[in-house]
Amino acid sequence: MEFLDEKLEDYVNAHTSPESEILSELNRQTHINVLQPRMLSGHLQGRTLSFLSKIIQPQRILEIGTYTGYSAICMAEGLKENGELITIDVNYELEDMVKSYIEKAGFSDQIEMKVGNAMDIIPKLDKNFNLVFIDADKSNYSNYYDLLIDDLPKGAILIADNVLWSGKVVEEIKKKDKDTEALKIFNKKIQDDDRVENVLLPIRDGLMMIRKK
Repeated sequence: MEFLDEKLEDYVNAHTSPESEILSELNRQTHINVLQPRMLSGHLQGRTLSFLSKIIQPQRILEIGTYTGYSAICMAEGLKENGELITIDVNYELEDMVKSYIEKAGFSDQIEMKVGNAMDIIPKLDKNFNLVFIDADKSNYSNYYDLLIDDLPKGAILIADNVLWSGKVVEEIKKKDKDTEALKIFNKKIQDDDRVENVLLPIRDGLMMIRKK
């Protein structure tokens, strides 16, 4: 997942605004207590999400893939005063941890966590979202996009994480690899979709930035 030289990455992080004490604690606790801590957005990507959200100042945010709540808290930092963020995750075992850190961060009134299958939940939502972050099962990236794109308002921003997939998207697939193939299909879908404009940023494991025209 790491594409930069370690010294250069340290320099980048040293010249990026620090995460809050609550996020730093959540970062540590995720690495200590939760499986696959590399799924956490982390310092640089978290500050990127926060920065973008503060620029957009969204009224409504949708996150698909909560994990331990780090990225949700980052994006909530840019919400309008009466804005809301809905985050969806299938893992009920992390729900208590997520909600406790949402409360510690002061966003209990603005962040709502829904536990279940996003493919079932998304069709029931009001899709008037200004910002969408997709960071869930890779095989459904294209499906999530298709469920949302037509109903999102003009100018809405979607961000998809892990679109470089540790560099596998540019390697020859020698054996059946559903996740890599799904991400390559998704990236091509976005590139070919004239309803949007897009930029693929090589931040951490790749962020696909998408703006609905």
